[in-house]
Amino acid sequence: MSNQTTLTEFLLLGFSDVPELQILHFVVFLLLYLASLLGNLLIITAITLDHQLHTPMYFFLMNLSILDLGSISVTIPKSMANSLMNKRVISYSGCVTQVFLFLFFATADFAILTIMAYDRYVAICQPLHYETIMNRRACVQMAASAWIGVILYCAVHTGNTFAISFCGSNVVDQFFCEIPQLLKLACSDSDHSEVGFLIFSVCLASSFFVFIIVSYVQIFTTVVRIPSEHGRHKAFSTCLPHLIVVSLFICTAIFAYLKPTSSSTSGLDLVVAVLYSVLPPMMNPIIYSMRNKELKGALSKLIGRRLFSKNKMSIFLLQ
Repeated sequence: MSNQTTLTEFLLLGFSDVPELQILHFVVFLLLYLASLLGNLLIITAITLDHQLHTPMYFFLMNLSILDLGSISVTIPKSMANSLMNKRVISYSGCVTQVFLFLFFATADFAILTIMAYDRYVAICQPLHYETIMNRRACVQMAASAWIGVILYCAVHTGNTFAISFCGSNVVDQFFCEIPQLLKLACSDSDHSEVGFLIFSVCLASSFFVFIIVSYVQIFTTVVRIPSEHGRHKAFSTCLPHLIVVSLFICTAIFAYLKPTSSSTSGLDLVVAVLYSVLPPMMNPIIYSMRNKELKGALSKLIGRRLFSKNKMSIFLLQ
């Protein structure tokens, strides 16, 4: 094609051209990023140090926190740097790396959420076989299979995306390199394979979501038969937050990927992207941990131990 060009960089969409609003964007994203880092690092540290939390549920929760740290670190720092320095440029190789890493962390995150739903299903619906089914070896194998399978999937998806030819504009209508927005820049006769792979991806994500829903239908059917009111409340308080996070993640992601390109403004695109790329990593520590008495106790001991060490050191220095 005569207008086909070889791109060496892309221009990301900013939240605003007004300097004051750019600073506001930087501050808001910085607070969200620090909150996510603090929450997820506390979870990882507490689970690692407390041997009472060395169970399948907390093992997968630690995997989820690691993935959340990676997911939010791929997009937020670059967007903050662009706002602070009043620029929008991202190199071609940087865009490829961002697409692969964000796709990897987001997909692995959803895979771990699916495994966690299975873990809760076995724990509630088959409690007598829980230790046999969810033994240490099985948990490691499931987590490793999720990570390895997602790496292969994301490598093919990323390679397929950047194998297309880009024509004309290099402006990505998003604050990070997002595949649906990159497809808008593709030549009309070169992006059919990627669109097909994108449809396959949506079907795969939908199958994960259906698996989670079916698992929780079985869980709720079992829970309502529990004679103890305390037992029912504990089971529901564990399951409902998980479903809320999964629903938020999958619904916003499917909306971002399936909506027609002309059905929304760029402002709405940005809001949807923030919902599925920024909020889940920040909310997961609160939803999965703050409602859990065992993890709350471990966090309290961890924070209390740190404060005690600092106070002891201060007293020593004053002497």
